[in-house]
Amino acid sequence: MSTAPLRTSPQATAAPRDRGDACPGSLRLHAADDGALARVRVPGGVLSAGQAEALAGAAHRLGDGDLHLTSRGNVQLRGLGDGCGADLAALLGAAGLLPSAAHERVRNVVASPLSGLDGRGLYDVRPWLTALDAALCASAAARELSGRFLFALDDGRGDVAALDADVTVRAAADGRAVLSLDGAGPALRVPAADAPRAALLAAEAFAHCVRASGAGAWRVAELASGPGELLREVRRRLAAEGIAYEEFDLGGAAGGAGAEGTGAAEGTGAEATPASGAEAAGAEGTPRAGAEAAGAGGTGAEGVPTEGAEAEGTGAGAEGAHAAGAERTQAEGTPAARAGAGAAGAGPERTGAAGTRAATVADGAAAASPSRTTAPPVPGPPLGIVGSALSVHAPLGRLTLPQWRELIRTAAALGPGELRLTPWRGVVVPVPGAEQDRAAEGLDRLAATGLVTGPASPWPRVGACAGRPGCAKSRADVRADAARTLAAASGANLPLYWSGCERRCGHPRGDRVDLVAAPGGGYHLTAVRQGRASDPVPLADPTRLATALAAIGPV
Repeated sequence: MSTAPLRTSPQATAAPRDRGDACPGSLRLHAADDGALARVRVPGGVLSAGQAEALAGAAHRLGDGDLHLTSRGNVQLRGLGDGCGADLAALLGAAGLLPSAAHERVRNVVASPLSGLDGRGLYDVRPWLTALDAALCASAAARELSGRFLFALDDGRGDVAALDADVTVRAAADGRAVLSLDGAGPALRVPAADAPRAALLAAEAFAHCVRASGAGAWRVAELASGPGELLREVRRRLAAEGIAYEEFDLGGAAGGAGAEGTGAAEGTGAEATPASGAEAAGAEGTPRAGAEAAGAGGTGAEGVPTEGAEAEGTGAGAEGAHAAGAERTQAEGTPAARAGAGAAGAGPERTGAAGTRAATVADGAAAASPSRTTAPPVPGPPLGIVGSALSVHAPLGRLTLPQWRELIRTAAALGPGELRLTPWRGVVVPVPGAEQDRAAEGLDRLAATGLVTGPASPWPRVGACAGRPGCAKSRADVRADAARTLAAASGANLPLYWSGCERRCGHPRGDRVDLVAAPGGGYHLTAVRQGRASDPVPLADPTRLATALAAIGPV
C-alpha cells in the first residue's frame, strides 16, 4: 500500500518569505559544525587555470583542503577558520572570481557543460554566458535577487533546461532562443543575439513583481501573484527595449504575435554562433517530461539556507534524466567515506582509457562499458572521452587537492587550461582536436586519482546529505555508510539518497530510494515512484542494504 502523493517540492505552492535570504556566498560565510563555509559562484561552471589554482590555494591555506562541488556547478570551501574572510576575499578577488561584491551571491548561472565540444548542441552558449554575467553584474536591480534565483543557458540538448531554473534560455533550431520562466510555459521566442539581455530583463521583472506584491519571494514559483503578472511584465520590458518576441507554448506550437504590438516575424533576429560540429537537425524541445516544480529553499545541512528546489546535500539524478535541483552542500566526508570514494571511483570501467575512445551519446545517456554493458543511465554528461572533451565525476561531489591539481595539469597539457564544472558534480576538460591522440592518456591519469571516468561506477547514482560530522542535526555519518554499501547500490536502477534526518536535505526529485537515518539508529527505506512513496522498510544494519532493497520491490 502506498502513502499519499508527495509534494514535489516546498515551492509547489507560493509562500511569502518573511525573512531575508541568508544564502552563503564568498563574502557572507556560514558557520557550520566543521567550520565556516563559503560558496563561490562560478557562472556556467567555467574556470580558468588561474582561478582553479586560486581555489586550490584557498582550500589548502584556509579550509579543509578539499573542494566541494554543488548542483549549480559552483564550489564550496568548508572548514574555514575564524577571521579568514578578508584573506579569502582578497584571494578570490585577485583571481577574478569576485567581479562585483554586490552581485557575488546572485551570479547563479548553469550552462550546458559540453556546449561547443561534442557536436550535439544547436549553438555554443558560451557567448551568452559571458554576456549574461557581465549584464548581471552591471544591473542595480539584480542585486535584489536572492542567492537562490537561478539562470539556465541550454544549447538545445535539454540538459540544463531540465533543472527548472527561474529563467531558462534554450537555443532553437531556427536561430532564435526560447525564454521560459520556472521551466514552464508559455514561453517567449526571442532573437538569439538578444537572449542574454532578455534573460536579465526577466530577472529584473521578477524583482519588480516581488517589490510590487509586498510579499517576499526568492524563486519565480513563490510569487503570490502567479506567473501571469510576471509574464506580462517581461513582455512590457522586452517591448520597451525593442526586443522582438513571439509567444511560444513549451508543450506545443508557437502562439501569436507578442503582446503590446511587438510580435516577432519569422526569421527576425541575428543568428547565434553555431557550435563546432553542431547538428543542423532538431528543434527547440520541451524540458524533461514530468519535471516537478522547482522548490523553495528551506533550511539545508547545518542550517544553511538552500538555493532552490532542494536543501544542501549531494544528489543523485533521476534515472535516464539529468539530475535536477538547487544548490546542495558537499560536506567533508569521514576517512571511511574518502577511502570508499577513491576506491570506487577508479577502476577498469574508464571509458576512453588505454586508447579506446568513448562513443558520444545523446542527451546524457551512458556509453556502453566493456565491464558492465547493462549499466543504468547516469545523470549528467556521459563520462570518458566525449567529443573534444574529457568528462569525469567526483564521488559525492568532493575533490581532494591531488584530484583538483591533476585536473588543472591535464587541462593545461591538453588544451587551454579551462575546467567546466557541471551541475551533476562532474568536471569537463576541453581538449582541442590537435590533442585528441593524448586524451586517453589524460583520462587514465584522472582515473588514477579516484575520479570516475566511465559509466560502470555506481557513484553518479548515489548521493548523501552532509551528515555527521558537518551537520549537528544528522543522526548518522551517511557518507561513510553510502561508501560502505556501494556494491549493493550498483544493483539498483533507481538512484539512492542517504539523509541524516527527515528533512532529506538535497534529495533529488523524481523516482529514487530514500534512506533516512532513524532516531534509534539504522535507517528507514522508501521507494519513491511517480511522486508516491512506498511503506518504509527498516534497515538496522547498513551492510544489509541489498536485503532491504529487495524488500521494497524492484528498484
